[in-house]
Amino acid sequence: MPLLFLNERSWATTCDRSPAGEAMAGFVDAVRAVAKKDPDETALVSEVALESLEIAQGYTIGDWFLDDPKNRDRWRRLRALQNRSPVKSVYPAPGADGHLEYRHKGEKVLGLGAGHFMDGIAVSLAVAPEWTAALIALERSELVELDDGSLEFEQGSVEVRHISVKTHVDDHLDWIRKTRLARADSGRQIWERRADLYPHLEFLPVVEAQLSDLNPHWIVPVRQRLEQLNTATAAWDTKNRPEPEWPAKVTPEGENRKRACQFKDLDGETRTFDLHARFTPGAGRIHFRLIRQETGKLRIAHIGGKIPSGRTAPQNSVS
Repeated sequence: MPLLFLNERSWATTCDRSPAGEAMAGFVDAVRAVAKKDPDETALVSEVALESLEIAQGYTIGDWFLDDPKNRDRWRRLRALQNRSPVKSVYPAPGADGHLEYRHKGEKVLGLGAGHFMDGIAVSLAVAPEWTAALIALERSELVELDDGSLEFEQGSVEVRHISVKTHVDDHLDWIRKTRLARADSGRQIWERRADLYPHLEFLPVVEAQLSDLNPHWIVPVRQRLEQLNTATAAWDTKNRPEPEWPAKVTPEGENRKRACQFKDLDGETRTFDLHARFTPGAGRIHFRLIRQETGKLRIAHIGGKIPSGRTAPQNSVS
């Protein structure tokens, strides 16, 4: 599903009425152009109701209706895309505000940041030069957990896909087509398509419920980590290397926490799945063990939050 995230900083500016109205029409046309490429799945996400926003200062949606009779029909189609959104907030996870932050030219941005984090597209009114590019540079700051349990901020620069006029859609057309054919947009879809998407990974049955209940804002980070693990395992030289060459940090648990990482394996035996990859925001974990001699794959036992240290009994993962 192509998720389109509204850039709130492009609204309620001091733009004059005429160019603001043209920008609004261009905005609707751009959003609808994306929807035509994937008519059943495209959704528009906004932190606030669209009707509560001013297109420009002193220029409301109601004013825009009066400018052109066709604008009401444009508006109805735009609202339909917002109503089908699978996420109701641009924040990446409950309580994540302050743990993950995006800025544009020093100013905090919600919609632009969510467009990057959720692997979607940000959409703006083309009322200023900075909102007329197909890619927009952002500064990203994220609070991450280190191996010793301490926290620190990681800083970096990223680019988010962006549209404000129909011509921008052509810049992202290959990505739109690819995502429509080859990705999962929910935890349930990850589970159902796991054999096709991640052929070098195995999953314990208990992971089905974990993915089915996965927070929608964790879909993209989990999907990206699984893709990385699958790619690394596919290239694994099992005869000469004890582990794959990990593209992202993979670490074992310390001795004190290994008991919390015991699960009933596919054959009913209890084994330790203490190797884990992390995902954020928050303390997201993918726990697994390597099946080096048997299949050359890795087997996943847990996808979700950090496993509590007090957990002692292995989860019954055998159906």
